[in-house]
Amino acid sequence: MPVTLEENGAVSLIRLEGVIDIGLAGELKTLLVQALEPGEDGAGKKVRIALAGATDLDVTAVQLLWAAERKANAASIAFAFEGGLPEPARSALTHAGLQSVLVPVDAR
Repeated sequence: MPVTLEENGAVSLIRLEGVIDIGLAGELKTLLVQALEPGEDGAGKKVRIALAGATDLDVTAVQLLWAAERKANAASIAFAFEGGLPEPARSALTHAGLQSVLVPVDAR
């Protein structure tokens, strides 16, 4: 599956695989909304996006990730990309102004 969500306690991990385009926008949005729901205790929630398997992100995917990052910041939810980041995805996210979340997950 190109878009999956794994939840483990206060950490939600969304994995993106292959080409993430407008055809997957609805599914990606649904999983982002679910991942950004506050935890039971309301504190310590983390959302991670694994892009190592993504070969391309279209503008729709970048917009959804940008909106999710803004929502996470507003809700004090830690939001970061995990693992390796292919150059096409890094470039798309950098051009969208998301360089602040491109740091290695261990550094956050």
